[in-house]
Amino acid sequence: MNTSAWRWFPHWLIASMGFVFLVNAYMVYDAYTTFPGAAGQDGFDLSNEYKRVLETAQQQAALGWQLEAGVGTDLFPTLRLTGKDGAPLAATSIVAQAERPVGPVSTTPLTFHQVGEGRYRSDTALATGQWDMMLQVQANGHPFNATRRVVVK
Repeated sequence: MNTSAWRWFPHWLIASMGFVFLVNAYMVYDAYTTFPGAAGQDGFDLSNEYKRVLETAQQQAALGWQLEAGVGTDLFPTLRLTGKDGAPLAATSIVAQAERPVGPVSTTPLTFHQVGEGRYRSDTALATGQWDMMLQVQANGHPFNATRRVVVK
């Protein structure tokens, strides 16, 4: 009796497809049971407001302001605000907070005080690592929003 190994081919093919099906079923189950919740229910409404976001960005670009952020050797964040012509700008208010861009959420509120023309320094030192500073600056009657990443060494 001459039996070929090829006679088992259909069985191995069916078993392989069954294995792929089981792996995919497990991945669907795992994704479904570990999903943290709805991504957002107002996405359509937010997309309708995107024109306003673009208009705000154009208004800020027209101001021509430059906002430079850094961290001194003493670990305190610093800001330098200049106008379109490069002259220092005096901010009437600065609302700021620093957040970690990666890892557990860690938010630090920042209060800036003027230390020179167009130069500002925070009261709060930041821990080492990367931080995103969310800034809302009011100067010359205009609002200016920016996010700047700083690395504290």
